[in-house]
Amino acid sequence: MATRLVYVVFILPIVLSIAFGSVVMADVLQSSDRELNMWRVGPANALTHDKSIQIIGLEKQYLVSTPIEIQVNIDDLFFDCGDLYVTIYSGKNTVITQSGFFKQCFDENNALLPIGDEFSEIIDTSGQYELVVKMNDQNQKSSITASGKFTIK
Repeated sequence: MATRLVYVVFILPIVLSIAFGSVVMADVLQSSDRELNMWRVGPANALTHDKSIQIIGLEKQYLVSTPIEIQVNIDDLFFDCGDLYVTIYSGKNTVITQSGFFKQCFDENNALLPIGDEFSEIIDTSGQYELVVKMNDQNQKSSITASGKFTIK
């Protein structure tokens, strides 16, 4: 009687959990939209600064009434689709403006971002500013950034 109770309490849950885990793992591995990307090494939400993202059209100096118009070029196939954020800071943490361009897929036509839209902002206060461009991958796990400084006179 005690032996049967030991099997039911201790052994049966272990066997059932291994069987259930195997079924779940087999289902996940059979999924066609599963993506295995082993070449991206680093922690999740890693922030990298490299030459794979470039700001195009950012001048060093603007007049108060002149619009700031930029485009972004990304040369990293890992970020073929994702969300693009363009933020202008006036100090360390003071955000002047932020624009988000979602589901930017550019691998098919190798276009400059944002696709189907444009970034254009007018800043009416003179001073020193920093423009930061951030591209998140479509899973929101990795991102690349680029930044540039400019002056409004």
